Amino acid sequence: MPPTKKRARRRTFRQILGGVRRRLLRAAGRIRSVWRRSLQLQVVTSTLVISVIVVVVLGTFLFQQINKSVVDSSQRSAASEASADRLQILDALTPETDDPAKQADGGEQGGGNLLDEVMNTVTGSGENGSEKRYEVLVLNLTTPGQSRASGSVVPADVPLTLRMTLQRNIREYKWDKVTGFTQVITFRGQSQPRLTYVVGGIVHLPTNGRTYEVYHFFPFDEEEELLSNVRLAIVVVGLGLVLLLAAIAYLVARQVVTPVRLARQAAERLASGRLDERLKVRGEDDLARLANSFNEMAANLALKIHQLEELSQVQRQFVSDVSHELRTPLTTVRMAADLLYDAREDFEPMAARSAELMQAQLERFESMLADLLEISRYDAGAATLDLEPVDIRDVVLRAIGDSEALAERHGTRFELRLPNEPCVAEIDNRRVERILRNLLFNAIEHGEGRDIVVTVGADRDAVAVAVRDHGIGLKAGEDTMVFDRFWRADPSRARTIGGTGLGLAISREDAALHGGWLQAWGQPGEGSQFRLTLPRSAGVDLKGSPLSLVPPEIEMRRTWRTAMTPVLLPASGDGAEHDEE
Repeated sequence: MPPTKKRARRRTFRQILGGVRRRLLRAAGRIRSVWRRSLQLQVVTSTLVISVIVVVVLGTFLFQQINKSVVDSSQRSAASEASADRLQILDALTPETDDPAKQADGGEQGGGNLLDEVMNTVTGSGENGSEKRYEVLVLNLTTPGQSRASGSVVPADVPLTLRMTLQRNIREYKWDKVTGFTQVITFRGQSQPRLTYVVGGIVHLPTNGRTYEVYHFFPFDEEEELLSNVRLAIVVVGLGLVLLLAAIAYLVARQVVTPVRLARQAAERLASGRLDERLKVRGEDDLARLANSFNEMAANLALKIHQLEELSQVQRQFVSDVSHELRTPLTTVRMAADLLYDAREDFEPMAARSAELMQAQLERFESMLADLLEISRYDAGAATLDLEPVDIRDVVLRAIGDSEALAERHGTRFELRLPNEPCVAEIDNRRVERILRNLLFNAIEHGEGRDIVVTVGADRDAVAVAVRDHGIGLKAGEDTMVFDRFWRADPSRARTIGGTGLGLAISREDAALHGGWLQAWGQPGEGSQFRLTLPRSAGVDLKGSPLSLVPPEIEMRRTWRTAMTPVLLPASGDGAEHDEE
């Protein structure tokens, strides 16, 4: 096969394995999610696993005890029957001393006839005997013709260890005159595939010195069938018990989990703003007391929220009223201040300076009052947009033009990075320009005289503007706090451009009103970057931004450091020599 086809087949095989692996991972993830979210499933599964372990342990112990009891009883019964048969064989083969006929029968031929008779009697194969379930093997290898067997047993069926034990005891004369020596063993014979219990013993005739090995083969078919039925019964009962316990656990968990689930749903509805949500109370148990506690908590929470809403409404109304009421006296003061400011050249130096300071503070006061009025509109939900298609590049240029005078006083220059294509979006021109002015003023104040980079980007769905300064930067966690009202990174640092502390807060509200984002990034000593992202079409949800929040040079530096880490830590002397070169 050509190498190209081999590679294609290997690639196809890897793709199939990858697809199977992804499906398995997704299935495992779904199962894990269901497991984590369902308390009822966890309780039922835990109960089921514990029940299976307990049932298996108890069933195994019970079956072992029953098995031991049945086997021991059958072994004792078999040993008793074998002992009785050996006594019968001993009595039948031992001639009486006062009977010359029986003494004559003690010969080989007579002994053989007696052995046949006693075998018929022992195995129950005679005319009046009932056939027994076991088989008998009598061996006398020293005397020809003195071995007998019933059924299909042969000497090869005798276990070797039992045979050697009996022969050793015969050689060492270890037997009892009446019962003989016995040993038991359990095995599956080659000619008998059934489970068989073998009992071996010695029958010694004192009159002629003959010794017989007697083996009884007791089949354990009935015992095996009984134990099989017991095993099946234990498995069926155990399985039924496990299912019953699982059903009980399901019902119990359902009784407990259902009220908890209802409480969770009520809490979610309460969190969504439905403050009149309450739980039904049934009974006087723990769940009923939980429902009572939840209802009391919901009532207190609704009361507190209502009080806070009233307080917030009062505060917003107060700010709005005060802002409006201050405009009339502020206008009068402003007119008087303008007259004093215009005539300051005729005043003494101290009076002229006072007129200049009053004029500056009045301008700041007017700016703060305008910001307070704007904030009150946002709080009251009365802010609206005047949308029109605008090229964001023109807005950026106008904002920079308004900020150039302030930048020159602080020794700061602007570096523009504008795309060549138009970046048109449906925006409120006035509000977006105010956002950009606030960002530029903030960069000038905290940029420490270094250059400010303004970047504009656009894609199919959004436009973005990033303002980058190289000043003191932001500490960890300050990238969100910087948009809070009147927040200052360093309270001891005085504002150099007379800001009100509401610019970034108003800018964030303006961006949210457009359905956009206003985000900040910063590191101590690396400066900061603010990114404004707006949708091209009003009402469209943003999915991403054309510009990165982290400056590109910072990203490149991080990537370079990550790539250079193995080189900076050489594993041998070769790396050090390479660095020196």
